[in-house]
Amino acid sequence: MEAMSRLHVDTSNLSRSCNEALILGSLRGGPRHGYQLALEIEERSKGMFSFNHGTLYPILHRLEKTGLISGSWSQDGGGRRRKSYELTRKGEKHTRELLEAWDEFQDAFHSAVKGEGP
Repeated sequence: MEAMSRLHVDTSNLSRSCNEALILGSLRGGPRHGYQLALEIEERSKGMFSFNHGTLYPILHRLEKTGLISGSWSQDGGGRRRKSYELTRKGEKHTRELLEAWDEFQDAFHSAVKGEGP
């Protein structure tokens, strides 16, 4: 059986897949620190999606470890250190493929729940 090269949404863990897509999609707009990412996602989704520290930072660390994002430390005006994250080239490619996979997933899901299909 030939291996598929296209990326698919991991339906066995939709929450993880969804959170990853939300974070990576938001980073397409440029570097963000964690709190800024969380606020932006919540605002753009009109409150549908929100992250707490216990969820967000482990995902960011995992994405950084896999090379999809990179983080860099800086200090804000008050002397507080913040880590900003941005997509790597690998992350940009992965994000494009992931968002295409989510579009396909959404189309298939709507067809299934609305009773539409070939």
